[in-house]
Amino acid sequence: MADNLFKPDPEAFDKLMRAQGIALHAHDKPPASKKEREQRRGRLREAIFAAMGPMPEKPCPLEARVLGTLKRTGYRIEKLVFQSRPEVWVTATAYVPEGASGKVPAVLVVHGHWAGARRDPVVQARCLGLVKLGFFVLAVDAFGAGERYTAPARGTYHGALYGSTLWPAGHTLLGMQVYDNRRAVDYLCSRPEVDADHLGITGASGGGNQTMYAGALDERFKAVVPVCSVGTYQSYLHVACCVCEVLPGGLRFAEEGDVLALVAPRALLVVNATKDGFQFSVGEAKKSLARAGEVFKLLDAGEKVRQAVFESPHAYNQEMRETMYGWMTRWLKGEGEGKPIPEPKHEVETFEDLACYPPGKRPKTFLLLPAFAKREGASLVRKLDGQKFDHAEDWESAAVHMRTQLRKQVFGDFPKSPRPAAEMAKAVEAGGVRTVPVLLRPEPGLPLPVTLRSLAGAEGKLPVCVLLHLDGSAEALKHPLAKALLDKNWQVAAPDLRGTGLTKPAGDAIVGAPDHNSAEHALWVGRPLLGQWVFDVQCLFDWLALQPGLDRRRFAVAGIGQAGVVAICAGGLLDDRVASVAVIDSPVSYVTDQPYSTGTRMGLLVPGILRIGDIQHLAALTAPRPLQVAGGVSPQGTRLKDRDLAGTFAFTSRIYKLHKAEARLTIAAQRRPEEVVSGLN
Repeated sequence: MADNLFKPDPEAFDKLMRAQGIALHAHDKPPASKKEREQRRGRLREAIFAAMGPMPEKPCPLEARVLGTLKRTGYRIEKLVFQSRPEVWVTATAYVPEGASGKVPAVLVVHGHWAGARRDPVVQARCLGLVKLGFFVLAVDAFGAGERYTAPARGTYHGALYGSTLWPAGHTLLGMQVYDNRRAVDYLCSRPEVDADHLGITGASGGGNQTMYAGALDERFKAVVPVCSVGTYQSYLHVACCVCEVLPGGLRFAEEGDVLALVAPRALLVVNATKDGFQFSVGEAKKSLARAGEVFKLLDAGEKVRQAVFESPHAYNQEMRETMYGWMTRWLKGEGEGKPIPEPKHEVETFEDLACYPPGKRPKTFLLLPAFAKREGASLVRKLDGQKFDHAEDWESAAVHMRTQLRKQVFGDFPKSPRPAAEMAKAVEAGGVRTVPVLLRPEPGLPLPVTLRSLAGAEGKLPVCVLLHLDGSAEALKHPLAKALLDKNWQVAAPDLRGTGLTKPAGDAIVGAPDHNSAEHALWVGRPLLGQWVFDVQCLFDWLALQPGLDRRRFAVAGIGQAGVVAICAGGLLDDRVASVAVIDSPVSYVTDQPYSTGTRMGLLVPGILRIGDIQHLAALTAPRPLQVAGGVSPQGTRLKDRDLAGTFAFTSRIYKLHKAEARLTIAAQRRPEEVVSGLN
């Protein structure tokens, strides 16, 4: 076998994701008729809403309150809040033109990743320009940003491990924003000054992303202007993007042009900059506009879609704003031809003057993103804990359903397993240990390096433990459990799961999440990393089962640290391959009212996994086979003591008791490696 097969390959994982993304849309065609377009529209809207996460069936009362007013020449600024979901409050600023006769058009302004959120000078500039041109303007803080962040300050970030806290409960930051913006429209429609038939929306970067989805899904918007945000879904597989831009499984049912096409026949202006990132580049946006343009033409609305390109970096500069003013004036006021309108002179307000609440004075009932995630996640867990199983057969019936849902709905299903085959390098013996590097390919072009270790000269059929660590095989083999396994004459198989170890993508870490980009890329193609890691384990077991000299009846999987979640899922799903499971210092729950600790793998935070079960419910899928929980940590990395650990896994204990297999379940805050090995049989 060529030596380079074992060298680090940081591009392997993303190449696979990109190839799968391309394959999903290789045969796309535009709708041939208005009827076909309408049918596609319905299916696409349904798929988008499902991917975004649950939204209330009925809106709660807005209970809007104006908290302060700033009087200015020709307009006033109102600092206000309104309720989006029960106890979820939106901080906002209304810019109200004065002296107008009758109702006026309104524009919802959504911010992107600017340091001051809705109060940032870049965001204020377009609000002030619009109000001086006679528009009612509403600017809102996105969920988890601005005054809706845990500790409000300039430069806070609602992405990475903060925003992905929503995923396990089935919510997304994008879905929360879309629903907040829908309620913002409800608020605009409640204002006596607003002409509810003439509403627009605009934003840049992450705000442009919000603009696209809000404009596509809420037909009350008649003019939609996303800025420095439109590209293609495919392009997201080449770069990092914010959690707020991720639509889980989006590539399975759409491309970005399909979302833009939902705006038709309403007015759409897409603004791009020549010096922007690849995912927002002029060329990528043109692809999506060409796709959407076919639908605009089909609906006789070709004049209502346009791209404006500026020689600029990522921005929402004055020239862009002036183009937006002309577009809004044309389609909301029915004036002019949509040409740029010079920006009126203005002075931005101070960060402090626009605050809804003084520092430290936000109401205690103000539900923040992590607390909302906790509320939703805990509700799902209570339902699972409340299920009654009188007999082991009752549980097994439920377990079959859980396994199916976990694999197909949550993990996006597994591809067809390849024929078990591997390339093996020459064995090396040192210190009485025999090491054999092996290379499997679970999917086309994707290497799965595995290190096999056993005692030199070991005889008889050996038991095998697949030893997992999310920093790769080298870290797994450093752990004391590896030596304890060898000392008891076990074969150790330590893989570099995809996107880890030798196949870890370059620049994968963002704001405390070590696998930020790879986790997001996996979600775009509808195959969360956790599910892909379990599939790697399955392929490894398939190959091991064919190797002579191994005792197939004694195949075990053990996960160290966060890899314990992979081991638990593998044990639950691969019941015909795995005889016993052990997890060492593994996370014990997805439910948390705080952001996950730095270093948490976003690949474990699978959207909607709590609908199937928390970690204790997933662990119960191993019953009645031996399961050891040797130490556990909270989502913030705090080690649990024996009593707390036992309480966390109470559901698991209950299921083992149903099977009369209590002796096969071990839960201990501390357990020596030698004891773990003894418990694997």
